[in-house]
Amino acid sequence: MDEILIRPARAGDADFLADMLVEAANTPSHPGRSRAEALADPAVARYVEGWPRATDLGVVAERPGRPVGAAWLRYFDETAPGYGYVRSDVPELAIGVDAANRGNGIGRDLLRALHDAARQRGIDQVCLSVERANPAARLYASEGFEVVDRREIADTMLLSLWGCPER
Repeated sequence: MDEILIRPARAGDADFLADMLVEAANTPSHPGRSRAEALADPAVARYVEGWPRATDLGVVAERPGRPVGAAWLRYFDETAPGYGYVRSDVPELAIGVDAANRGNGIGRDLLRALHDAARQRGIDQVCLSVERANPAARLYASEGFEVVDRREIADTMLLSLWGCPER
């Protein structure tokens, strides 16, 4: 396998982040949604609309010459919360890895790089939403995320970045 480089996400990555959001939005309960269908849903599209906002933070994983995954943080508020909303001072994580590159540790590498960047920015906590049937739920738990709310098929998870060792 080619070496993976993880770099900060830039304004020019907006379309790729949208592609990775579609990967993330195709959950066990909503498989096979097209890009147009997923991004037509305002609850999904809000994770990338206007990328980057001043408070957005993200990383992109690349193999030589092409991006293969991304993870980013975005703040929401109670008037337009994300799926994993906890509080307006806790950014929500979105992450996606292209299907051909899953299972190789790229998601874990993205999480760790993003958490390191968040610590450098002084962010204390990160939240997310994940369906319990999604294999990524095990990854999040292994990285220190804890369930803080349970819904019908999904959990909201929270990570304290200062309780999570830098790697």
